[in-house]
Amino acid sequence: MNTFAEFDGGHPWFGRHQLRPAAPAGTIQRMLRHELRDTGWPYQPIMPAAPMTIPRSSYAELFRVSVALLELVHRTALESAEETRQRLRVYRMPATEDRLWMRDAWLEERYADSVARPDVVIGPDGPQFLEFNVSGAIGGVVETQSRLETWRRLHGDGLYTSPSPFAVRAGMFRTIGADLDVAPRVAIVGSARVAGVESRYFELEAEHYNSHGLTARFFEPEDLHEAWDVAPHLRYPIGLRDFTIADWLDAGLDTGAVQEAVDHGCLLVGTQTSAFLHHKLTLGRLSEGRPWMSAADRRLVDRYVPWTRILADRKTDRDGRPIDLLPFVLARREHLVLKAGIGESGLQVVLGRDTTSTDWEAAVRTAAAEETSIVQDFVEPGTCRVPLVIDDDADPRDVDVAPVLGPLLFGRRPAGLFCRFYGDGSTGIISVRGRIPSSDNVAVAIR
Repeated sequence: MNTFAEFDGGHPWFGRHQLRPAAPAGTIQRMLRHELRDTGWPYQPIMPAAPMTIPRSSYAELFRVSVALLELVHRTALESAEETRQRLRVYRMPATEDRLWMRDAWLEERYADSVARPDVVIGPDGPQFLEFNVSGAIGGVVETQSRLETWRRLHGDGLYTSPSPFAVRAGMFRTIGADLDVAPRVAIVGSARVAGVESRYFELEAEHYNSHGLTARFFEPEDLHEAWDVAPHLRYPIGLRDFTIADWLDAGLDTGAVQEAVDHGCLLVGTQTSAFLHHKLTLGRLSEGRPWMSAADRRLVDRYVPWTRILADRKTDRDGRPIDLLPFVLARREHLVLKAGIGESGLQVVLGRDTTSTDWEAAVRTAAAEETSIVQDFVEPGTCRVPLVIDDDADPRDVDVAPVLGPLLFGRRPAGLFCRFYGDGSTGIISVRGRIPSSDNVAVAIR
């Protein structure tokens, strides 16, 4: 039997070949669920039957552009103001985000982009970067590592290539330790009291590091003093900030213990400055253009970032022509998306095509008055064919899906390609933890 299936249709960026399932549907489901057991990952009735495969040229393009755009996003956020207090005002950050800053501002800014994952769809002309998630708490890392482990057991190592997220992140921490001349002892800071996550989610990564020669430990907030208030050789001078402030506050958790650790020199990535990179206003500034951008920078952004603007009652440009932004947005509801500057899991996103004109106008006028949201061209996502296993089905089936791709970047190094999609082929706001859970997989490059 052929290892790969060839098919016509779908966007050519995805290529024409997909790996065939290597086991019965029930076996694949059991293996996938076993790897992510006890992590808090939601039950999924539709799951992948094989890794998604794309050509090496497509894989390379995605990561090459991801790194280049992340550098521009970093610079755009920092040049918005000279220092943190001014940036807080420029971005109109809520008071809850004004905490956990390092005393050393250079370190605070230098390591803000250590952990990132853009969201990308394949539009008519190829990859389009819809947003940049920049935070130690991005989703997809443990999931990608677990999916890769399942596919390795089913397909071996010789058919495709993909980096291991945990291995790349371990390398990042080793590099940071060498840069700072500190022991690469890694604190993974999170909490199983946050909704939708369990201790094993964090412990999997710590176990991987410890089994590969890198000392690591998962810390709940009440234990974090043991990362710094101990003998020097037992301290954890670097680590991963695997939580969001909003999630901890929702769970009733105090961030004071993290502030103490940071004040005592523990570098937790991404630093709080990552909140400015993560904020969607940054992509709006980048899309509109910055004075320091070269012609090559401008072409890169125009090619790979959909037209995006900070929403306000103001003038801007469109296709080289001046426009009044608010009337333009009100008149083009079906072609635009409205996004709050701070938001997770698509909860603060309004798709104009799925909204009545009355509701669209109300949402747009409210957002324009606050000036903390963006509008962006809607990109119709291209499709690819993937094999899926569906509850109660005896055999895998092929389905055309429209994935959102999430290239993982640690220390600006490629670390695996997370992807999410609806198993029925529909499009829209995709969230694994949404009201209707999506499916997820890892995309790999064919050798």
